[in-house]
Amino acid sequence: MSESFFTSRWVERPRRLRDSAALPAGFRFAGIACGVKDPTSAGLDLGLLVSDVAGTVSAARFCDSGVLAAPVVVTQGRCDPHGIRAVVANSGNANAATGEPGIEQAIRVQEAAAAALGLDPRQVAVASTGVIGVLLPGERIAAAVPDLAAALERDPTGFAHAIRTTDVLDKHASLTLDLPSGSINLSAQCKGAGMISPRFATMLCFVQTDAALREQTAELLLGVTVKRSFDRISVDGQLSTNDTVILMASGASGVAVAPESEDELRFGEALDALLRQLALRIVADGEGARRIARVHVRGGEEQKVARVARAVANSPLVKAALFGGDANWGRVAQAIGAALPGSAPLRFDIAIEGVTVARDGAAAEHDAGALAAAVAREEVAYEIDLEGSGAETELFFSDLSYDYVKINAEYTS
Repeated sequence: MSESFFTSRWVERPRRLRDSAALPAGFRFAGIACGVKDPTSAGLDLGLLVSDVAGTVSAARFCDSGVLAAPVVVTQGRCDPHGIRAVVANSGNANAATGEPGIEQAIRVQEAAAAALGLDPRQVAVASTGVIGVLLPGERIAAAVPDLAAALERDPTGFAHAIRTTDVLDKHASLTLDLPSGSINLSAQCKGAGMISPRFATMLCFVQTDAALREQTAELLLGVTVKRSFDRISVDGQLSTNDTVILMASGASGVAVAPESEDELRFGEALDALLRQLALRIVADGEGARRIARVHVRGGEEQKVARVARAVANSPLVKAALFGGDANWGRVAQAIGAALPGSAPLRFDIAIEGVTVARDGAAAEHDAGALAAAVAREEVAYEIDLEGSGAETELFFSDLSYDYVKINAEYTS
């Protein structure tokens, strides 16, 4: 991994966290071509991640769509959430909206992987991403699982590429963290570029560490960091059927992270930074994206600031202006009003890249030339202050480009 993983000004790298070629001990990976995306293609589309350590501890989070994909249903219902030791994941087919046959095919894949690895099926999670409404070719995948298991190696690159769909940017990392009790390693593989607005995007993320975590620690830290990362992004305001995040801790380093310790604090900071940078990579990879933005909303009640942030981040008008480098703050104002109907007259302040453009709900004099130069950058910051105090939130989002429309107009054709 290059030294440039932490690239955004909005993610602060913890002092004792560094890019590293070292991978967490105890994990192996594989990625092969199975013909799920295209039976005539040799592109990687089936991946396997496994921990060789019997005492591996895990935690998981999933989307809350009313149309849950079969792999999410199977993993939630048939896995021990704290004892996952393997993940088999495919791209090219979401296996969503496929009814009971889709469930059966996901179970078929789960059981085939368990048999090939000598594990209990409850230790094997399944994940899928791709086209919705097409039944997963479970028989083909199950037949390929022995070859997949035979391809396991320490290098996660094949696995990381096998879970990608429309992704252009790489979203994987390997890091070393120095804790008071010793050094541990973290790695992650993530995918996502469109259908991104998690309420937890089509997004998958798998995180590994060789630190020893207790179940409660894994649950706590993953829950908190997901809320500050993947819950805080939007590409197109669309909720996926397949979102899955799984953290696995092998404990193979021999370094135990005790609850309420300095180790836990530093590990949590590192996991937070890792997931936030991955989340921003998803936003930056928003299908056809040119720029990304952060909207920070303060004031009033928590529910109101959250509604305003979502409205701004998901507004096609705001996103189109961002794409064009247009400092049209009126589009931000209309999004605020849409989020808080019946609240007129609204009093709000808007600043773009530190330049106040609206004060008390009306235009404020500003240097238009300086602002035009600021919004032409790759990252643009919006600050919104509402009446009241005590609540604040942030959301990261991408612009809306010509290519986004083209990619999604031709996705299955």
